[in-house]
Amino acid sequence: MSRKVAITGIGICSSLGFSGEQIINNLKRGGVSFSRPSFDDHVVISPVNDFNIKSYTGSFKERRYLNRGSQFCVASAVDAIRSSGINKDLLSNAGLFMGTGPNLDIGGEFFEIQEGEMDRKDLMALWMLRFLPNTAASAIAMYAGIHGENLTVNTACAASVMAIGEAFRKIRCGYLDLALAGGGDSRLSRGGILAYKKANALYTGSGEADKAMRPFDSKRKGFVPGEGGAVFLLEEMDHAKRRGAEIYAEICGFGSSIDGHNMTAPEPSAAWAEKAVRAAISEAGVNPSDIDIVSSHGTGTQLNDEAEAHLLHRLFGANGPPVIAIKSWIGHGAAACGALELGISLICMCNNYWPEIRNLTDPCHMELNFVRMGRNIDARTILLENFGFGGQNGVLIIKGQ
Repeated sequence: MSRKVAITGIGICSSLGFSGEQIINNLKRGGVSFSRPSFDDHVVISPVNDFNIKSYTGSFKERRYLNRGSQFCVASAVDAIRSSGINKDLLSNAGLFMGTGPNLDIGGEFFEIQEGEMDRKDLMALWMLRFLPNTAASAIAMYAGIHGENLTVNTACAASVMAIGEAFRKIRCGYLDLALAGGGDSRLSRGGILAYKKANALYTGSGEADKAMRPFDSKRKGFVPGEGGAVFLLEEMDHAKRRGAEIYAEICGFGSSIDGHNMTAPEPSAAWAEKAVRAAISEAGVNPSDIDIVSSHGTGTQLNDEAEAHLLHRLFGANGPPVIAIKSWIGHGAAACGALELGISLICMCNNYWPEIRNLTDPCHMELNFVRMGRNIDARTILLENFGFGGQNGVLIIKGQ
């Protein structure tokens, strides 16, 4: 059995805003949040400002167990449910699929560790919940009354797109009629920044903060970490139509693979990433020529951008579809990046406006159709790519209605 899967609810917490109107306005006027953290003036971050989990959940006592990335998951899920207009009774049998990352705010959680001793009088009894990857899903289930199939995915930067892909497959194959899927993450703490610096993946340097993130530019020097979350209500198409739901788009294909090459660097030829792309295209029943726009992974690192550019050129040749890089606007959302980029791509599609790749002055590949100026593009079929540490590759094909 193969069924159509609709997106009928969207919730997003991003550095560009929390609503479609805020996000599209910031994309058009160049409103970004790149800045220097107070504890390290050699790096740049892209924080989500003016975020308060309590404004989403109200008096929800379990929020004390949520680290910042989990808070973005919960807040986005609450907004996705609200935007869908779903009767909450229908959520009882819904699925729940979250892409999350590790809590690297070790210094913030345990600011005094001497000779390995972490215990102190004010340490939260259930402190471990702030480090368990499934805490966000548990809180969402409690808040929304969800009891169906569920999965928490931790496949690095591909986690949330893989969570969405797994939910898509469960609905497409008839195991579920609806599911919440997406993810959230934050690595802007001292521990998170230190981890990225040690991995030599982070942009470091002086100059204007908003010039640091430059995907596919020949002078790129690493990525800028961001944060945020996005969650979607996925629904079997006929189920959505029967309840009169607004249908934002259809998920048509999903592909995933693993490089088996290196713990951090991508396989240079992107052969296994290409396998995931072609699997998604095949499942969607389209050809590369049917793709209207590519939402690239575009991290701004030397190795990732080079590999992805070669992949896209093999797939499309010269003069292929327009290529955007949303990380140039919000930084790298780590485990949340796929969900964030899907949410922003849907907002762009609904507004018929696609943003330029910021700071792209000297492209690393001259035959790719990088979007150099924000403009109206009638794009109804989206290829969305995410590739993560450990060689994790996840790809979605989305069609507008």
